[in-house]
Amino acid sequence: MPEHVSTFQLIGVPALALVTAVCIVGLGRLRRQRRFEAAVRRHRDTLRAMPDQRPSGPVAESVELTPEEHAAFTGLVRRFGNDSRP
Repeated sequence: MPEHVSTFQLIGVPALALVTAVCIVGLGRLRRQRRFEAAVRRHRDTLRAMPDQRPSGPVAESVELTPEEHAAFTGLVRRFGNDSRP
């Protein structure tokens, strides 16, 4: 260690470099976050022109099958479920 340089001067340069690096990283993150928020805001403004969708879908319909229809449907499912093609 040089005799004419104090400990505070030796520690000061790396400390300033560290503070500078932290500021650069922080500003980069801040810019990225602002850019993301602006993109979301633009996206939201574009979608505002679209009408709102219904909160639920159409009412589900169901039909009771007769035993013959149920057997025929089961046969079709088994036939189309096989890998062999007719």
